[in-house]
Amino acid sequence: MGAALGAAKAGARVALVEKYGFLGGAATNAQVLAYCGFFHQGDEPTQAVAGAGEGVLDEMRRLGVECAPYHSPTTGNWIVLLDPERLKVALDRVLAAHGVDVLLHTRVAAASRTADALESVTVAGMDGRSRLIAESFVDASGDANLALVAGLPMRLGDGEGRIQAYTMPIRVGGLAPDTKIDRQKMQAAIETFNTRSPFRIHRTDAGIYTRVPATTDFWWLAIDREMPDLSSRSFTKAEQSGREMALMLVDVLREQVEGFENAWLAQTGPQIGVRETRHPAARYEIDVDDVVRGRKREDGVARGAWPIELHSEAGKPIYKTVGGDGYFHIPLDALHAKGLSNLWYAGRVIGADAEAYGSTRVMGTAFASGEAAGVAAALTARSGIAPDAAEVRQVLLAQGALI
Repeated sequence: MGAALGAAKAGARVALVEKYGFLGGAATNAQVLAYCGFFHQGDEPTQAVAGAGEGVLDEMRRLGVECAPYHSPTTGNWIVLLDPERLKVALDRVLAAHGVDVLLHTRVAAASRTADALESVTVAGMDGRSRLIAESFVDASGDANLALVAGLPMRLGDGEGRIQAYTMPIRVGGLAPDTKIDRQKMQAAIETFNTRSPFRIHRTDAGIYTRVPATTDFWWLAIDREMPDLSSRSFTKAEQSGREMALMLVDVLREQVEGFENAWLAQTGPQIGVRETRHPAARYEIDVDDVVRGRKREDGVARGAWPIELHSEAGKPIYKTVGGDGYFHIPLDALHAKGLSNLWYAGRVIGADAEAYGSTRVMGTAFASGEAAGVAAALTARSGIAPDAAEVRQVLLAQGALI
């Protein structure tokens, strides 16, 4: 979304390719009903992301979603709570307003390239395969799908065989309207679950939960699944075991937590929540020192404000605070593919080492890196030459982005 809007507002003709029948990434395909990274940590919310991301929040507000900063009592971070169905419509409307050509139910299948540039992408949709020819491209797939078919080198997970744990958030309906959530009772429910299930919940603190805006539904992030690799068998095991766990967990809530007597499992996501897959080679990797020192840079094109959040061990997140003024700069070269002059990265695939990635991967920050990548791609398409950071910054500031 950030890349498509950044490019379109910079004057480019844009196609957005999406494998699902709706937009939104993890917010809509994995029930991650919160945008992280729009605000700094701290006692008061300080905005870190505006521009394209703020445009989406404005459209959701018009649809009746408050989108106010919410202070998580569990982590102390500021997040934006989401309604996934209104979000889907908001994203459709924003892209339509900016003339973006959206191709749903479509996947990247192949790429054609020269030694140093992409020429076209073959996509597979409901009507078969077709070829998209463009002057510039952005890989905002999260899984580096375009970089993969383009043949770029990449790191798997942290480079040492570890992939951050995946999570299956659940949405629970049927709560009594006046139900007050008691964390100790939720912890007790997890203890009971762990005595019955062959699959263990490691978040014995009861994890992260909240109410879904404008509903009586309960959203709970407690079920984590370790991923030994990226094989289809491992994904299948994680998805199937996560669903079994979700059903049993709601059964336990019904049995022993007041207010959940008539609860049911309303939804898991169309897929499990993916934190990490592949990292393609970029011209710069943001490192852990950049984050913990809050490093500012003249070539910065976006802000990162979410703390480093690592899930190397399922159910036991580790946090490291962003230093300095509460944000660090994402440099343009972290968005630029190494080896291809007209391929840019956005969101989870930007250049970052194994620790810094725990900060850059979140959705609010992805709006910011995406908008910058989209602007860079539009400028590349216009001139045939990759722009410098000053050019990109100038356009971004005109679009209302925060740098």
